[in-house]
Amino acid sequence: MKLNNRWKRLLALLAVIGLVLTACGDDTGADTTSPDTTSPDTSAPDGECTEPDDVRVQLQWVAQSQFAGYFVAQDLGFYEDECLNVEILEGAVEIVPQTVLATGGAEFGIAWVPKALVSREQGAEIINIAQVFERSGTLSVSFVEQGITHPTDWEGKTVGNWGFGNEYELTGAINKFDVQDVELVGQNFDMLALLNGEIDAAEAMIYNEYAQVLEAENPETGELYQPEDLNVIDFNDPDVATAMLQDAIWVNAEWIAEEGNEDIAVRFLKATFRGWIHCLDNFDECVEIVLENGSTLGESHQAWQLNEILALIFPATNGIGVMNESLWDQTVEVGTAVVEELQGVTSSDDAYRTDLAQQAVDELEAEGLDVTGASYERRDIELRPGGE
Repeated sequence: MKLNNRWKRLLALLAVIGLVLTACGDDTGADTTSPDTTSPDTSAPDGECTEPDDVRVQLQWVAQSQFAGYFVAQDLGFYEDECLNVEILEGAVEIVPQTVLATGGAEFGIAWVPKALVSREQGAEIINIAQVFERSGTLSVSFVEQGITHPTDWEGKTVGNWGFGNEYELTGAINKFDVQDVELVGQNFDMLALLNGEIDAAEAMIYNEYAQVLEAENPETGELYQPEDLNVIDFNDPDVATAMLQDAIWVNAEWIAEEGNEDIAVRFLKATFRGWIHCLDNFDECVEIVLENGSTLGESHQAWQLNEILALIFPATNGIGVMNESLWDQTVEVGTAVVEELQGVTSSDDAYRTDLAQQAVDELEAEGLDVTGASYERRDIELRPGGE
């Protein structure tokens, strides 16, 4: 049986306590010290946690490396160090984090910016307090024989997408380049339609579905597919530039306005950011923590995913979680051009704030942590069949 890091630390602590008690014990069992007649000091020292604040964070999906920073902060005691008792709520198809926040089901929620902005327009009073991902992870993937290297090449093709607000970057590119005669079809949250030749191009996240193709066997070679077998349209590419901001930390506007909750938010962000920063230099440990938290995906897939997720976070222009305003503006511009629910938006300045993330970053930087990850480079990850 594997022990997670928290149990390992607890056992080590109990062992130390046992040694100390043995060393300090009196063989006779008698108390030879003079009685203390002074009143005990029950006040807590500065910075000591006397009663942790209970908070919940709603994820978008199940346990996987996309959320490694939260699980690492939990398992390594970073939340506990900030006097927080954090419950991590896993997501599912039917769970919308914005709705969970708006109805008081969690204090923090992870959501893509365009989806959250649509929810705001529909009445959800939520605020982005930390933009964890600075880059989009969305791709359009096709086999090289289709010759699709630019959005204009979608003309006359069948292009898959997931819908549910995941397609905005794709439709933004179609709109931007005035692509005609493209057939958009619904796609399951996998790559089977592409692998089976049912569609010419498929939507994929670089940290998940793209890897699923590379974990599949090429029937012509008997080996796994390789990157050179595929063409990829990356919406972050300056020649496309319809990328939209994704995983951000949101809160309910009423909750954050209550006394003391800004302080809780800063402590939550600080511990979460510490979790992500920890993964820069402790990559394998972070993968293992994700696996121990119940991931149903294999080790090589989770390693690939963490590698790509870190590349979406770092380098962080203004420090992890602090908004890059130009990318926010691009997200709003693309969104208002193609999303009917957002076409009436004239300003979204009140949809995000940077002060809480900035305070958390400043405190971490003062401790000597690398808050920008400017030197981060992807590792070479060897995917195995099925991601095992």
